[in-house]
Amino acid sequence: MIAQLDSHYIRTRPIKTLSRLISYTFFEGRPLTTRGRWINPLVFSFLKAAAKTPLLKKVIKPIFILGTGRSGTTILGRILSMHPEVGFLNEPKAIWHYLYPFEDLIGNYSRGAANYRLGPGEASQDLVEKAHRIYGAYLFSTFSNRIVDKYPELIFRIPFVKAIFPDAKFLFLVRNGWNTCHSIMKWSKNRSSEVDHERHDWWGVNNRKWKLIVSQLVLNEPRFFMKHQDIAALTRQVDMAAVEWIITMQEGLRALSTYPAETIQMLRYEDLLSQPKEFLSVILDFCELGNDAKVFEFALKSLKPGRFNNSVDLHPAIQAEFMETMHDMGYL
Repeated sequence: MIAQLDSHYIRTRPIKTLSRLISYTFFEGRPLTTRGRWINPLVFSFLKAAAKTPLLKKVIKPIFILGTGRSGTTILGRILSMHPEVGFLNEPKAIWHYLYPFEDLIGNYSRGAANYRLGPGEASQDLVEKAHRIYGAYLFSTFSNRIVDKYPELIFRIPFVKAIFPDAKFLFLVRNGWNTCHSIMKWSKNRSSEVDHERHDWWGVNNRKWKLIVSQLVLNEPRFFMKHQDIAALTRQVDMAAVEWIITMQEGLRALSTYPAETIQMLRYEDLLSQPKEFLSVILDFCELGNDAKVFEFALKSLKPGRFNNSVDLHPAIQAEFMETMHDMGYL
């Protein structure tokens, strides 16, 4: 499905087809586990040109969808993209890599060093100006007034993002831990491949992302401080997914206690499925976007009833922490 477009999307608001194609072709880049990576040199050439162009449109209150992957972030972005004010960027990692080359956790564009956490110190004035010019060019190109940028790992980079866009808004989307872990396992199984003696899957190039989680996040997570070696030795997909979910949920909870309610809001994927109108009304109000009938129409036709995946036995080193986090997130 190119640019997350399908017949229902095109029929609901045809003009949005052009916006999504522009996003896909010129701004987002193609990640490691997808086809069409030949387009990436074109994307980076375009971003370089946009970064040198005078500001075409002011970037006001950009909206970032954060959380753990496989938690409904893509469908939420697609739904919000139906709003006439919104341009939707689906994991525009090419933009972020162009702005800061040491952010590539997967190995999409680089095999060099990468930092999971980024703070205000990494947001130089030159980077800030380039970001505003690129996102301004995006708004101008897609005839949009507001940006929705879905990049789940930015949950670990909120201070960095706020140094670039001080008025940014963050949607922290959460999903039941068991469902998230099962979805990650399924995704990695279906999308994994061997390329030039490299394994490409959910965990990046030869477990690059997992190694960064262990070396940069696990060591600094109080729940895992004394279990670092046990976690580093994990090899089962479900255990690795559980560690990512635990650390991401705890990071989100810390962000909720750090920033004011008008900056970040936690939302449950299960509520989107069961109460789409009420859920979307809350989001649109938080994002300062007016209600729009096409947003609700698209959501009601796109969403499918959720189902709960059965639990599995996790490694003893993480079982208690997983259940505690399920409790912290209100799932137990």
